[in-house]
Amino acid sequence: MKQKDIQHLYWRAGFGITPNQRHLLSKKQKHQVIEQLFLESSSLTGLEVNTSELDHFTAQILIDKKSKRKEFIDKSTEKLKEFNVLWVNRLITSNETLREKMTLFWANHFVCRDQNIFHVQQYNNTLRAYALGDFGGFVKAISKEAAMLKYLNNKQNRKQKPNENFARELMELFMLGEGHYTEQDIKESARAFTGYNNNFEGEFVLRDRQHDYDFKTFFGHTGRYDGDDIIDIILKQKQCARFVCRKIFSYFVNESIDETRVEELTTIFYKDYNIENLMRHIFMSDWFYSEDHIGTKIKSPVELIVGICRTVPVQFKNTKDLLKIQSLLGQILLNPPNVAGWKGGKNWINSNTIMVRLKLPSILLANAEISIKKKGEFEDRFKKYYQKKRKNKFVSVKVDWGTFDGHFENESFNTLRTYLIIPTLSKGTNTYTETLSKSSKRDFCVQLMSLPEYQMC
Repeated sequence: MKQKDIQHLYWRAGFGITPNQRHLLSKKQKHQVIEQLFLESSSLTGLEVNTSELDHFTAQILIDKKSKRKEFIDKSTEKLKEFNVLWVNRLITSNETLREKMTLFWANHFVCRDQNIFHVQQYNNTLRAYALGDFGGFVKAISKEAAMLKYLNNKQNRKQKPNENFARELMELFMLGEGHYTEQDIKESARAFTGYNNNFEGEFVLRDRQHDYDFKTFFGHTGRYDGDDIIDIILKQKQCARFVCRKIFSYFVNESIDETRVEELTTIFYKDYNIENLMRHIFMSDWFYSEDHIGTKIKSPVELIVGICRTVPVQFKNTKDLLKIQSLLGQILLNPPNVAGWKGGKNWINSNTIMVRLKLPSILLANAEISIKKKGEFEDRFKKYYQKKRKNKFVSVKVDWGTFDGHFENESFNTLRTYLIIPTLSKGTNTYTETLSKSSKRDFCVQLMSLPEYQMC
């Protein structure tokens, strides 16, 4: 398999690849490379922070004492920050590359936000468990997750007064897309999800007295449906497979949708809704490796951070520094802007974020500062951090250049350039890269990462 194709595969299915891995895989056939990719992600390693200091809290304590509720939320908030950092570190270090990339994708599909670390942790690991599994079972599991029940108000969905929020988003954002259902479908399906609840531990509970057991008519079918029945009926609509495949194509292949390819994927996915089979088909297809798709995706903030840290390992000495960078770049894990999630693509780039993006390699790897020349929102946000006890450091990190040296010791400067820069360079940019300092591969690496082309994968 060509090294360029391997690099493309591992950026879309993961967060990059080391030169040695790329070299070893280039000796294998495409089907062998892809089989190894899936084999490495066949295992499931849950992600958990230490929550022992919250173990003494019970449902009754939180009900009886307002002060305890505040204490629980405050401690849970700190644990969420820990979980954020733990997740980023998992993306950087995990060998379950594809499973983790899929988990990140699904987190922006089944968008959810919560303050309870137990429920957030459980939700995140449900995404991880189903990331390459059965989509139908996935949706049913998500509909019963404590974090989702709270986020889309399904805990308030009762027979006497149905709440339509989850039913609406289930069809609009999770399964069908806007315009493929009626308001009556929303009303009827909401009745099917009545009584959905959870206990303090986050386990699903169906409140019998609050559930509507009467007949519902949904998409032309009538029965005493519950939520799982509604999901099964939606799955029978080919539009469901098409909707998911469009999002998969946009995220893993190209933001410019090729409707012919989407229909090809829809036919594959609609057969059994098996996510692994769908992804395997994409990665095995010759069109996936077309020049039209290589280097065309703008890295999300998390992909940018993780990509840098996979090339040159960076250890953040302060959790707040990593959260600060995510905030400035516009993507804080576990904290989506709304139920539709991050728009992605060109939306990642604006006058504020481009400055941080281009400077980030220098900030992390060369202790650079951000020069502020114009007033504006970025200046205000930056000064707030800069005026604290940072002195000459924007962030405090420990950089492992030794690992970088080991990876690139026997590689030329030109190989380092082709490894870091995925898009085909224009003649002008190509000439410019020849003028970059080659005093050391470390300096050359930082310079390459600071090019606009490094923003693409």
